[in-house]
Amino acid sequence: MQDRDDFLKNPNVLSQYNLLQDLGVFNYIDTLKKDIRNYEAIINAAKTILNSKTIDDILESAVKEISDRFLPSFLIFLWKPLSSHKDLVFRGYRNFQTFDTSLQIEDLAPFNSFFKQYPQPISFDLLEYQLNNPSVTDPMKESKPDLVIPILGPSELYGLILVGPKLLEEQYSLQELSFLDKLMAFTSLAIQNYIHYQYSVRDGKTGLYNHGFFMVRLKEEIARAGRINQPFGLVIIDVDKFKHFNDTYGHLAGDAVLETLSQTIQKNLRSQDIPSRFGGEEFTVLLPETNRASAWVVAERLRTAAAAMNVPWEKQLPQVTISLGVALFDGSERIDPELLIQRADEALYQSKQRGRNRTTVWGAGLLHKTEQLRSSFISEQ
Repeated sequence: MQDRDDFLKNPNVLSQYNLLQDLGVFNYIDTLKKDIRNYEAIINAAKTILNSKTIDDILESAVKEISDRFLPSFLIFLWKPLSSHKDLVFRGYRNFQTFDTSLQIEDLAPFNSFFKQYPQPISFDLLEYQLNNPSVTDPMKESKPDLVIPILGPSELYGLILVGPKLLEEQYSLQELSFLDKLMAFTSLAIQNYIHYQYSVRDGKTGLYNHGFFMVRLKEEIARAGRINQPFGLVIIDVDKFKHFNDTYGHLAGDAVLETLSQTIQKNLRSQDIPSRFGGEEFTVLLPETNRASAWVVAERLRTAAAAMNVPWEKQLPQVTISLGVALFDGSERIDPELLIQRADEALYQSKQRGRNRTTVWGAGLLHKTEQLRSSFISEQ
């Protein structure tokens, strides 16, 4: 589209200037140009938001776009995490900084049917009137949001975004609401994509990475170690006498043990470490850029933390222990993932044979001894 100044220089336009002015053509052109600028801003914001790799990046990108344009007094994001047994996750932003919100919402189910029928931003007052359910909307009143925006997935509501009143003006205009609606559609899509990705790479029961993701990362670490000669560690963890525990206390109690142990493992690792559920009561941990001594220290930290954990249950459960096997790779040999797993597994078997609740690091001399111990251990089970 021609710039307005160029448009006005056209002789045909000049000859009909008064008529075009009376018909509102020039005002319409200005409106179109403003809409184009808004769409360009939305597209640029969408690129940033959709290219974000983590939930923090998604939220911070959305907060920046909203805050730059509207200056809301606050933004609160809440969403359902991967594991269904966990509480909702809350994240509040004020002046680009996070803050602890006192919002008390335990379940998204009461909002689900409403936002599936009306999938767009809505004023809090109208939401309160439409739901007519004070037990659901009253917890939001303390925050005093102006707008409530749904984060919708294909089959259910994933979360909500609460937008506070504007700092400089009284109300959001229709144009601003339209911009916000489109921007939040991209934000919701990015959060949906993040959640879907997490579902594809994480174990639903424990929230740790699943076996498929672990194998991909293990292959990547082997290749990386071969390129830069940087060692990494692999830890295999097994819950001691877990079958006996399940037979005695039931599988639901066993699930509680696995969930608590998973949380304990996550709390005692670095952000770059890769904990995963290997299968059943077995877990694996990839330790990038870790030497033999450091891998042993990490494994021992996990072992002692597991022995000290309290499993929430309707009655007191006995203390749970774990056995661990550690294998290292420094890039100095050709190796496939299965062989490295086998080495860690052999070290784990020796930990079991030596009395359980201990850590063993694989060494070249361990191979034949482990093979002899394996059959006797299996027969004991």
